[in-house]
Amino acid sequence: MWHLHSKKHHLPDFNCQTTPPTTHSLLSLSLSLSLSLSRFGTVVFLHLRCSLLFSLQSLFINLFWNPKNQSQQKMVINKTLFLTYFYLFIYILLSSGVILYNKWVLSPKYFNFPLPITLTMIHMGFSGAVAFLLVRVFKVVTPVKMTFEIYATCVVPISAFFASSLWFGNTAYLHISVAFIQMLKALMPVATFIMAVLCGTDKARCDVFLNMVLVSVGVVVSSYGEIHFNIIGTVYQVTGIFAEALRLVLTQVLLQKKGLTLNPITSLYYIAPCSFVFLFVPWYLLEKPVMEVSQIQFNFWIFFSNAICALALNFSIFLVIGRTGAVTIRVAGVLKDWILIALSTVIFPESTITGLNIIGYAIALCGVVMYNYIKVKDVRTSQSPADSLPDRITKDWKFEKKSSDIYTPDNISDNEGSSGGNVSTSERDIDEEAPLITSSSRLSHIGRTQLTNHPTGK
Repeated sequence: MWHLHSKKHHLPDFNCQTTPPTTHSLLSLSLSLSLSLSRFGTVVFLHLRCSLLFSLQSLFINLFWNPKNQSQQKMVINKTLFLTYFYLFIYILLSSGVILYNKWVLSPKYFNFPLPITLTMIHMGFSGAVAFLLVRVFKVVTPVKMTFEIYATCVVPISAFFASSLWFGNTAYLHISVAFIQMLKALMPVATFIMAVLCGTDKARCDVFLNMVLVSVGVVVSSYGEIHFNIIGTVYQVTGIFAEALRLVLTQVLLQKKGLTLNPITSLYYIAPCSFVFLFVPWYLLEKPVMEVSQIQFNFWIFFSNAICALALNFSIFLVIGRTGAVTIRVAGVLKDWILIALSTVIFPESTITGLNIIGYAIALCGVVMYNYIKVKDVRTSQSPADSLPDRITKDWKFEKKSSDIYTPDNISDNEGSSGGNVSTSERDIDEEAPLITSSSRLSHIGRTQLTNHPTGK
């Protein structure tokens, strides 16, 4: 490959009997050898450099793209899925357990503690005490900047309607069955939509109105098929539903438009004591005389465990929202309702279900599902500015069964021209047994992690 050529000089033939090489010939030989060695060294260096680059490239591929690492990524994804479904299971278990536990405690046929206001005050007192310890003593979270004006104009009315919803909802357990209560709770979207329209936080729409009519017809059919229909218990439950709906509207109008966001612990810290005070007035007028006359049994461990379950339910909802989103919780809530309806007939044999109950509840459920679909579709439309996010975030959201579709950036409001708006009240997901949780962002666990490294997504 490498030849020593020279037009003027040739290598001498030392085998020939010629005269000794001259000085000029030796210099020519040295120059030719040096040129050959330099060319050979250059080629060797290039070969070594290419080999080194190829080795580094192979090492990079083996480290980051080999099947072993792909399997590790699948293991991480499987772990995330496992935690998500585990939190959902805990949420359904605690939510169903709190409802059945309250029914068992309040029912005269079982534990016989027919004092729903007292039971609710125990929950509020325990939750407020735990929140105080976490905020002030152990300093797990930092309290928000709460002024007297905000507390008087926001926290106080929200706590009043929150206490009313718990009072009326727990009183309904004394008169109607758990199964029928769950069927009546299908009216929650209807009540929330009506209150949002009346308060101006949502707009009256024909498609949503038709869904509300469908839900209402289903509830009426289910009520007509109820064997042990009780007008007092039904009025208590419906009143509690509308009180909870009004609390949600006030939460949006008062707290969120002031830029105040409460996590589960701070919600308990501010709202639970105020709700306890509001419950004290009806308790003093209605239940205190009953407790003085009749002999009411009080078991410390029963009420302590009941309060623990109610507190754990609040935190489980927060964990589920952090891992998934409102759509997933709504689906889990529907599953919880069916499980409760089935379990209540087993645990409480007096609650019977008729075919008309099931038909009516199925009709109402169809309206609720269509309503959720409309709201999610609206949120997707409003999320068009976020299309610049990387495609991997969209894949992660789809991977989580699109449970984060309910997420709406803070700068998007339902009313044109309003500032500081947030997610519509009618789009909120709540749990009637643990409504202290204020809905923050509905971003999924994976999506939120991605967005922290992509600030333009909001």
